[in-house]
Amino acid sequence: MKSSGTVLVSGASIAGPALAFWLHRYGFEVTVVEKSAGVRGGGYPIDLRGTAVEVAHRMGILPQLQRAHIDTRRVTFLEADGSRAAVVHPQVVAGGADGHDLEVPRETLTNVLYAAVRDDVEFVFDDSVDTLTEHKHGVDVSFRSGTQRSFDLVVGADGLHSRTRTLAFGPEQNYLRYLGYCFSICTMPNTFGLSHEALIWNTPGRAAALYAVGNNNDVHALLTFAHPEPSHEALRDNETQRALISTLFGDDGWRVPAIVDAMCGSPDPFFDTVGQIHMPQWSTGRVALVGDAAYAPSFLTGQGSSLALVGAYMLAESLAAHDDHTTAFTAYERASRRFVELNQSQISTGEAALFPTTAEALQARNHKLRNLTMAPPATGRPAHTALTLPELRRMPELRRMAS
Repeated sequence: MKSSGTVLVSGASIAGPALAFWLHRYGFEVTVVEKSAGVRGGGYPIDLRGTAVEVAHRMGILPQLQRAHIDTRRVTFLEADGSRAAVVHPQVVAGGADGHDLEVPRETLTNVLYAAVRDDVEFVFDDSVDTLTEHKHGVDVSFRSGTQRSFDLVVGADGLHSRTRTLAFGPEQNYLRYLGYCFSICTMPNTFGLSHEALIWNTPGRAAALYAVGNNNDVHALLTFAHPEPSHEALRDNETQRALISTLFGDDGWRVPAIVDAMCGSPDPFFDTVGQIHMPQWSTGRVALVGDAAYAPSFLTGQGSSLALVGAYMLAESLAAHDDHTTAFTAYERASRRFVELNQSQISTGEAALFPTTAEALQARNHKLRNLTMAPPATGRPAHTALTLPELRRMPELRRMAS
C-alpha cells in the first residue's frame, strides 16, 4: 500500500504523540521532533475529561490510565492565616464526572502515549524546527542540528510558546490572551504529612498550593500571583524568577516560606504566564497547529490535555477523510472550534475566581465554597462533552495525499 503522505509533527508531549498515533493508523509516514533529550517526565497531575476519555478508549490506553488514576479525596481552601476556609470534593473544583473522568500524573500520560507509537513512527529528540519554507509540493524544513528535510505537511504540537506557530503565523503576542497571572511549580519533600489531598492558601492577588498525589514522599508545590503584564523577563531567566517570587511572597505566612525556599532552590522550577491562545485559523498552507499551540485554554480550565487528545483525533480524522490538505484542515477546524471555544470559556472570574485578586472577591468565593458539599458531582461540565467524535474509519486502500 502506498503512503498517505509524510508529516512532520513538532512536539512530543501530549498532542504530538497522540496525533502521530492516529496518522500512522491512517497510513501516513510520521516524524516527531522534540527539543528535549527524551520524553519529558515529571510535571503536575493533569485531567482527562469528557470526550478525551473516549479518545483514550479508542486508542486502547484507557485501562492503563484508569490504573494510574489519582484518588484525590479533598481540596482544602485556607485563609491567609492558615485557618480552614472550606473543604470540597476535588471534582467540584475540576468540574469532572466522578467515576468517569480521570486525573493522572502527567508523566504517566506522556509515557503511555509514547509507548503506544514509538515503534511505528520516527522520533527525533534533542532537535527542533529552525525554518520552514513552503512550496507547491511540500515544506522544506531546516532543523537546529543543521539537518534539512522535506515533508508533505508540518503540524505544530509544540505548546503555548510554539516555535512552529511563530514561523508560520507570526509573533506569539498576536495570539496570546494574557489572563493576568504568573505561576511557578516545583516538587518538594512531603514534610507536611499530606496524603491524597490538595491545600490551597489564598490572600488577595496571591496563592500557594500543596498537592499530595497518594502517599508519595514528595508533593507538588504551586505559587501563583496576579501581575498586570506578562513577565517576559522572568520567563527567560531563573534568577529573575527567584527574585520576583521572593519579593512577592516574602512576608506571607502558613507554609509559604517553605514553598518559596523550595522554588528558589529547585534546579528546574517551571515558571510561566497564565494565558490562552486565540487564533482566527489553525492552519496556513501546508502547516497546521494542534493542542496548546493552536488553542491553549490555560491551566485555569484544566482542559489542556483533553483538548490536545481530542484535537489530535479530529485533525488526523480529517486528514484521513480528505485527499486535499486544505479541505482537511478546514474540516478539522469547522468540526472542532466550537468545542475548543466552549472549553476555553470555562474560566471563573470575579467572585467565582479560583484565585481572587480582591479581599471582597476572596470572601465571596469562600462563602460560595462553604455552601458546597463533599459529595462528588454526578456529571461533568457540559463543555467537556460538547463534541461527539466521528466514528473510527476503516483502514482503506491508502492513497498519496494530493499535492
